[in-house]
Amino acid sequence: MNQRELDPASSPSAALGVQLRRSRNARGITQTELGQMISFSASYISRIERGVEPPSRRLVQEADRALDTGGTLELMLDQLKHSLLIEGFPEFAEHEARATAIRLFEIGVVPGLLQVQSYAEAYEMAAVRQGASTPVQATERLAFLHTRQIRLSEPRPPTLQAVLDATCLLRPIGGPAVMIEQLLHLEALAEKPTNVLQVAPLELGEDRPLNYPLALLTLPDRRVIGYTETLQRGYLERDAETVAGWVSSYDRLQVESLSRGASLAFIRKVRKDFEDHGR
Repeated sequence: MNQRELDPASSPSAALGVQLRRSRNARGITQTELGQMISFSASYISRIERGVEPPSRRLVQEADRALDTGGTLELMLDQLKHSLLIEGFPEFAEHEARATAIRLFEIGVVPGLLQVQSYAEAYEMAAVRQGASTPVQATERLAFLHTRQIRLSEPRPPTLQAVLDATCLLRPIGGPAVMIEQLLHLEALAEKPTNVLQVAPLELGEDRPLNYPLALLTLPDRRVIGYTETLQRGYLERDAETVAGWVSSYDRLQVESLSRGASLAFIRKVRKDFEDHGR
């Protein structure tokens, strides 16, 4: 059977698919035979080798053993997972997963932890349409985001403080229906006792204390670390003096933002505006 050549440089998923095919061919094993050896369908293996679907960890582990690759495929899978995210973010996410308190400030888009699925999907699919991402990468980012969000539903979630620039609420990601769902979710989050949601009004103008997205994490040992990012990479800041300056700016931002009650009223007003627009 003729096999379509796949450029391993076209995407991380493609590189893993090419390596799986090469390892299988080197052993003289067909996709069907490999599928029987590791209890996966030949069609699933074919999709992985063509780079159109990401593999499960169990598949790469079983394929590594069956093809005696020395763990190469699982290593590539780990690299693939991290390659979906900008440099610096995977390390931040590891700290976020064990933080006892999370403070966020975001501009223009609702923070990932607070996004509903339809909003996150609309945002990721826009990147696909623009050629900045692939459908496979978008799917994997959405799955990773869901994993991060589970933390907020645990019996003992971290305390959450989020200041949203008003542009986060006014920017129509996905259209009115998606925005209504997203704003209802923010309303529900705002009413939980472990959460504090505030809106930084547009009236702050140039006097807004922060002009870049920021996350502050309080770790179990009470250390506070900070995170911010550019388009190219993320920066995890551990220096106590630098982080203290960020905390001070965040505190001023909270003071100058709308109160919890006024913020919830603002969110509800914006949601009603989208409802009127959608009629």
